This record gives sequence, structure tokens and C-alpha cells, in this order.
Amino acid sequence: MSGALLAVPFGLAIGLLLGLIGGGGSFLAVPVLVYVLGQPVKAATTESLLIVGTAALVGAADYARSGRVQIKTGLAFGAAGAGGAIAGTALNRLVDGRALLLSFALLLLAAAAAMLRRPPDSPSPGGNLSLVRVAPAGLGTGVLTGFFGVGGGFVIVPALVLLGLPITLAVGTSLLVITLTSGAALAAHLASGSIDWTIASTFTCAAIAGALAGRRLGATIRPQRLRQLFALLLIAIAVFLVAKNAAAAV
Repeated sequence: MSGALLAVPFGLAIGLLLGLIGGGGSFLAVPVLVYVLGQPVKAATTESLLIVGTAALVGAADYARSGRVQIKTGLAFGAAGAGGAIAGTALNRLVDGRALLLSFALLLLAAAAAMLRRPPDSPSPGGNLSLVRVAPAGLGTGVLTGFFGVGGGFVIVPALVLLGLPITLAVGTSLLVITLTSGAALAAHLASGSIDWTIASTFTCAAIAGALAGRRLGATIRPQRLRQLFALLLIAIAVFLVAKNAAAAV
């Protein structure tokens, strides 16, 4: 099967996760691009930003129509994150590919632990979160987005939940943030990186379809279950990355 055709089922699955839990697309996209489609790590991080950012834009618009996006919070978080993404991209160029993936695995485990420790959602806050709290979290997330070449949903959703948003709002708001931070990081990556447009465009179209389906599926699942699913996916991919890179190092 050619790379472009193989990208379709993975794009659908990644888009489904993105629409369902507001993240997960990028932490799966990079390993799939590297280990399944044979892309170099640095090229995969660039392609992942295009795929996930575009799918997130479509998903955010879909969530916004049902009132499940806090626009002001998302814009503030995303604006701070965009600046951090440029700085993270500069750091990305200084790190070996294997070290990048192992660091990524450790970050996924930390995010999973934060999600599992979070108590059940309280009622949704009436307004948007304080800018004083949102901006530093957005800046840090943006650095991670540029460094790892990911949309950042695996960090954004836990960050928003820990800041006080119920996961039902955090998912949709995360997609808006992913769109902004991915766009900034992608522009920085394209300035010095390469991209396989055939694979990236096919992957992106499939991911968009999956994201729209994921949003509808997410409306039928209890918030606590969504959070547990998110954490388990983070742990699974982290274990895979550690095993794969540890074996290569032997």
C-alpha cells in the first residue's frame, strides 16, 4: 500500500481522537509518520503540525456551533502559545531525533498523571478564565508545541482542566488553541524544514473527517470517561515510544 493510501485510516483515527478528546492527534501523528510512513523525525514534526492544525480548526468551528468553546480563554491561551511555539521550534533544531521522542514520552506520562489525579468536574464556570492564569500556561504549552512538533492538545486539555474548565469545555477550547499554536509553529518549521505534500494533504483530509465524527461521538460519552480515555491513550503511546527507542539504543 502506498504511503498516501496508508495515511487515510490513520488520519481518520487521529482526527477521531482529536474531535473526541480535544487532543491526541499530534502525539499519534508523529509516531505514525515516523514508524509507519517512514518520514524523517524532523519532517514528521512539520507535517504533524499541518495535519493536526487544520483538523483542529474544523473541529473548533464545529464545537463552537454548540457553545462548547470559551472563545476569549482560547484566544488568550493561543496568543501566548503562539509566541512560545516559535521559541520551541528553535530548540527543536538543536536536539537529536531519538532524544526528542524519549522526552516526548516522559511528557505524555506526566500529562496522563495530571489527568488521572484531577477530581470529577465541577459545574462549568460562568465566565472565561483569568488572563493572569491563562497566559503563562499558554506560553509553556506553545514552547512544547514548537519543540515536539505537535498540536499540544495532550498538554492543553489537562492544563485547561487544571485551571478550572470542565472537560466538556476544555475539549472544544483546546481545539481553538491547537489551531493558533500549530499555525505559528508550522510557519516556523516551514521556514527551514521540508514536507511531503502528498502524504500530508491526504492525512489532513482524512483527519478532518475523523474530527467531525469525533465531536459527535464525544457528546454521548460521560466527561469522566473522556478524561480516563485521554490518560490511557497518553500512557499507551508513551510506553510504545520508550520501548521503540530503548530497543534502538541497544
